[in-house]
Amino acid sequence: MSQAQPPTGAPMEIHEQVLVELRRIVQALDLQSKQLQKAGLTGSQLLVLRALEKREALTAYQLSRAVSLSQGTITSILDRLELKGLIRRARSPEDKRRLTITLAAAGRDALQHAPSLLHVNFLAAFRQLADWEQTLILSSLQRVAGMMDVSANKAKPLQDPDGIKEELGFLAENSGEIGC
Repeated sequence: MSQAQPPTGAPMEIHEQVLVELRRIVQALDLQSKQLQKAGLTGSQLLVLRALEKREALTAYQLSRAVSLSQGTITSILDRLELKGLIRRARSPEDKRRLTITLAAAGRDALQHAPSLLHVNFLAAFRQLADWEQTLILSSLQRVAGMMDVSANKAKPLQDPDGIKEELGFLAENSGEIGC
């Protein structure tokens, strides 16, 4: 893999290269998201539908944990999915305070016709990897996601001893020139 270079010719720092690669991933996810929107769903909605497909019935809390979304976000997603007739909410017969969410027949149909959450080229290449390579990629992405987890750092203001803000500003301004 060739090292990206800023216009000045100086090699990019490794954290800058990480940012460039993260931006490439985000762009690819955005393109795939546009395909989902043509099917009338968002990526988050499809994640929720897939989680419901794998389990009989879930609470909103269980869904939020399964797809790593906040309770508030899950509630608004469920509202939209219910309006489309893709899910059903019902009171639990054992505990009337508890709402369970199930996949409706229209939701199952939507899942059968929805495009993949990830680009088919990625899926094909990923499936070609050995199990240990797939696990390594997953582990690395989990580590990166954990390092970027804003909720874990809410109380700490960002300190910028190495001028990272300035460097990130450079990358943002010049993203078209360096392949972002």
